[in-house]
Amino acid sequence: MSTTIWILGDQLSLGNAALLQGKKSQDRILMIESPRALKKLTYHKHRLILILSASRHFSSELKTLGWNVDYYSYEAQETWESALSTHLKRHGSERILVAQPNNYDEHCAVEKLAKKFPIEIIPTTQFLLSRDEFQSWASGKKSLLMESHYRRIREKYGYLMDKRGNPIQGQWNFDPENRKTYRDWEKAGRPRSQISLPKPDAITRGVIRLIDQEFSENPGNSDKFWLPVSRQEALKWLENFISTRLSEFGPWEDLMVDEDPLLFHSVLSPLLNIGLLTPQECIESAIDCFRKGNAPINSVEGFVRQIAGWREFVNGVYWLKMPEYEKVNGLQADLPLPDFFYSGKTDLNCVRKALNQVHSTGFNHHIQRLMILGNFLLIAGVHPQQALRWFNEMYVDAHDWVMAANVLGMVLHADGGFMATKPYAAGSGYISKMSNYCSGCRYKPGVKTGPSACPLNYLYWNFYSRNLERFKKNPRVGMAVITWNKKSSQEKNEIKSSAETFLLSIQKSSNSKANRS
Repeated sequence: MSTTIWILGDQLSLGNAALLQGKKSQDRILMIESPRALKKLTYHKHRLILILSASRHFSSELKTLGWNVDYYSYEAQETWESALSTHLKRHGSERILVAQPNNYDEHCAVEKLAKKFPIEIIPTTQFLLSRDEFQSWASGKKSLLMESHYRRIREKYGYLMDKRGNPIQGQWNFDPENRKTYRDWEKAGRPRSQISLPKPDAITRGVIRLIDQEFSENPGNSDKFWLPVSRQEALKWLENFISTRLSEFGPWEDLMVDEDPLLFHSVLSPLLNIGLLTPQECIESAIDCFRKGNAPINSVEGFVRQIAGWREFVNGVYWLKMPEYEKVNGLQADLPLPDFFYSGKTDLNCVRKALNQVHSTGFNHHIQRLMILGNFLLIAGVHPQQALRWFNEMYVDAHDWVMAANVLGMVLHADGGFMATKPYAAGSGYISKMSNYCSGCRYKPGVKTGPSACPLNYLYWNFYSRNLERFKKNPRVGMAVITWNKKSSQEKNEIKSSAETFLLSIQKSSNSKANRS
């Protein structure tokens, strides 16, 4: 039976489930760069360059390995349907194998095409757990705990477990050792690392020219593209992190430093999410480094938790709850997304620094996303679907499955606490403790209300005022509710007035682009 292996743009792995069932001698590869998919949102140029260049490099790798590849580039202006039709007319394949799409809309599109073409969908191998396995564990639960899920994966794979089935050193996590502050960093001599960036080759340079021509109005500067685009480069990127940054990752993973925004972070998610690396090899490389005595347990466990814990968890929640999940708005947040999320023009120094970084590189690390940008969106009450769209547009590692649960559940608590037991709300105290962003800001972190006060202070208390009934019985944030209730009427009124003035200024300045939903 003649077979076509259809590989989507975020499935660029030799371990692709469909590819594993193919035979070089008789089967053919199909790859399609769909203009419709690339223009679904106004994506950051670096994200577009990464996906297109990585796809073209993977096609080249497959050809070198002896596969026949039928590749429809962006310039061909084909849709999935038209390319499939042309491909079958040319090659007469009797069946088309494709791994499960990673995103819901793509899954629906492939299922629809399967009614017209001989498509067979194969369970994906890009995650540690299958969708069915996660659903079996989570089905019927009113809320989920990532920690329980994480421990199940550790036990299943034996990651950081001893021979008796217990966690190494008797602990499941080492979070207390991984919360060093900006002051700690200064006392330690301001340790920093250097990341060796790959240089764009001829394929990538060709993609950059294409993006500049076809997507000139999209955010980002294509000349500053900085990511690996091939399997070989991705492996070097992983090895560089393991050998030069992993040992220091844990203590400083929550730190935010203006002059070194990446610090010791791995920046592996863009590569993992399109298949250039596997979660298994990233985790096992880190554990091997620990076993050789080259990285401490707190750094290694913190890294393993990000992949085996959070990455798997958000993917599981996504497929468990879609399609309804993307519509959730449990806190009834309705503020339009501020225009400055696109322009970067805001007097809030911490927000401006994080925005400038993502506008330039398409990347922030997890604390910048959660506790700077996400915290602002949460306590200001920004509409969750507008926020989700922005995250999906702006990040190089963004895919719908990544961002839906991360933004709606973790960041905005819009799912009513299904995947996060508390809202991650904070005032200026956390930012001044964990960063140097407050230095030079026109707002004063120690002032609570009024024109000179840090807006995060009064927005924080205004957030709990708005959601008092919802959180008064939540044991993780109950103290915030109690503290609010103890404030005098005058203080409450000053907080509400300051918040109202600030939020009104945002509403007035929001433009039509930021108001898209």
